Amino acid sequence: MEPQVGRSLDVDGFLRYLTNARRLSARTAEAYAQDLVGFCDFLAHQWGEERAYDWAAVGYPVIRRYLAHLSRQAYAKTTIARKLSAVRALFRFLVDEGVVDANPAELASAPKQALHLPEVLHDYELEELLEAPDLTEPAGLRDRALLELFYATGLRLSEMHGLNVQDLDFEGKQIRVVGKRNKERVVFFGGAADEAVRAYLEGGRPAFLAKRRGSDEEPALWLNRFGRRLSRRGMERVVDKHILATAVAHRISPHALRHTFATHLLDNGADLRAIQELLGHESLATTGIYTHVTAERLRSSYEHAHPLSSMGGGDDNGEDKG
Repeated sequence: MEPQVGRSLDVDGFLRYLTNARRLSARTAEAYAQDLVGFCDFLAHQWGEERAYDWAAVGYPVIRRYLAHLSRQAYAKTTIARKLSAVRALFRFLVDEGVVDANPAELASAPKQALHLPEVLHDYELEELLEAPDLTEPAGLRDRALLELFYATGLRLSEMHGLNVQDLDFEGKQIRVVGKRNKERVVFFGGAADEAVRAYLEGGRPAFLAKRRGSDEEPALWLNRFGRRLSRRGMERVVDKHILATAVAHRISPHALRHTFATHLLDNGADLRAIQELLGHESLATTGIYTHVTAERLRSSYEHAHPLSSMGGGDDNGEDKG
């Protein structure tokens, strides 16, 4: 039997593969590492420390016992599914490397997840939010442009944070974005976002740059009060600030503006695959959640507007009016 440290090198190699070959972020790789530490601890408890990395001995029954162990520990279904995904990915790597012959986790099923529909703003809520910033102040010009562009493009928070001024093509009203796993895509923006961003570049951004120390150039599109790139947390604070200033009752994040973007496109007849491309989703199934959102919105509109929606149809004497 090889010593434990030697077998743990397989996990180290897997994590290097995630960051170097698959180009996952350090944060994602760290999450994989933590999940795999938990799996190895489970094996050590089952078989002893000296066999904690005995991958060839891990079969489907072991994976089933591991999932049962997680369930007894009262982990959420989403957490169990994530941990199983990490184990699957590790063994897929080990098969490719010739360490084991098969992936014992491929046959295991993750717990069924409840369908959580994304938060979406109603039209009146969106209008109030976009109108909230004070356009007489540089920060207000920035905030309006930021909110407009979030809604116009459906960008992720990380993607919006990384934008530089040169990334925007005003003539074509489009932006070339580097998304997850360094994949590039093109997103578009309309007249309202165009007007808001131009106003910020003319009257807001120069005011922030004037407070900047040092002579080096700052390429970032979004600046803070010190003339430096606005942080992700700073962007979240912008949204929080203007949510509090409006009548929007529920908690809205920058990601909710992305959901609203996708839902409004689908509501107005956009093709699901086109929305997938604009959002940068790898799988159409991920984009498919918005079909459920739209169905719920249709049901809500029906129940609110139809005079018989709460009566089950038909008249009081049970006749069907056809």
